[in-house]
Amino acid sequence: MARHRGNQKPKPLRAVAQQNRGIYQVSACFWLEKAAGVKFPGMPAFLLNTNTDNLLKKDLDQYRGKGPHPVMQAAKELQEAKAKKAEQIQALKAELEKELLQKALQETYEQQIKERDDAIERLKDIKAKLSTQMLGETLEQHCETAFNQIRATAFPKAYFEKDNDAKAGSKGDYIFRDFDNGVELMSIMFEIKNEAATTATKKRNEDFLKELDKDRNEKGCEYAILVSMLEADSDLYNNGIVDVSYRYPKMFVIRPQFFLPMITLLRNAALSSLEYKTQLALIKEQNIDITHFEENLETFKDAFSKNYDIASRKFQTAIAEIDKSIDHLQKTKDALLSSDRQLRLANDKAQDVTIKKLTRGNETMAEKFRELGDS
Repeated sequence: MARHRGNQKPKPLRAVAQQNRGIYQVSACFWLEKAAGVKFPGMPAFLLNTNTDNLLKKDLDQYRGKGPHPVMQAAKELQEAKAKKAEQIQALKAELEKELLQKALQETYEQQIKERDDAIERLKDIKAKLSTQMLGETLEQHCETAFNQIRATAFPKAYFEKDNDAKAGSKGDYIFRDFDNGVELMSIMFEIKNEAATTATKKRNEDFLKELDKDRNEKGCEYAILVSMLEADSDLYNNGIVDVSYRYPKMFVIRPQFFLPMITLLRNAALSSLEYKTQLALIKEQNIDITHFEENLETFKDAFSKNYDIASRKFQTAIAEIDKSIDHLQKTKDALLSSDRQLRLANDKAQDVTIKKLTRGNETMAEKFRELGDS
């Protein structure tokens, strides 16, 4: 501790822990601070931030109330430019994505259209090469539906069904028969033909007339009608009902729209000759009865002759068997008679046997018999 002169008592120095660094740094500084009251020099003031704030405030005050500061305006414009640029970039990205999506969709659609075009071409090719059976069946259903719609009112007693009898090797499509009091008014064999515009092999109506006439005759139909969509460009067949009786009797070629009118026309014509048909049917029935009587008589004759032949053969067989039995019995009789003669001879011989004859020439037996006699 430093010394003090005079009578002044030294004051105790209070050491603070935070201030003890002076002791270690400069002892005199510590003494000056504690004894003389000289403060330890501190760090110089850090005025950079303050001066910066003052300069900025002074610079900003020049534009206060006059408009934005150029720096702020530039910053704002820069921010707006960035935002606008970002929007443009986003719009470009969206447009690019849209274009890419449209391009992908377009490629997909083009591929699908190409595949469909190819499929259509294949179907057209197959359809052109296939038979017209499906088209024909569709036209058949149309005609059948059209007839059934008026069947109950116009043709209540008529028969109209598909021809399913192919015993002769072929068949028509439909058979129509109409009756009045059990008498057949008229009958029609229908053949229905159709084909598509793209059918590879084109048919003509005349190609089916011969087969239709054959089917009509086999099924006993009076009329034959070809309902046809063939030769669609022919003026002959497009004008209406075409009579081809010059080729085959009572045969017509019509378009589908004349299907019902043709049936009605032929039916009305048949009604006018109903009386003659009734008389003809009666005569036929009488002829059939006579024919049936003759057939039954011939059948009886054949059956009687057959039974007589069978009975005669059985009788001859029985006579032959009886003759055989008689021969067998005669043989049996002769055998029995022969046996009787043999037995009679045997009996005679047995009756002729005596002891003398038995012992003749046999001394031993003779001696035995004598002994028996003596005893």
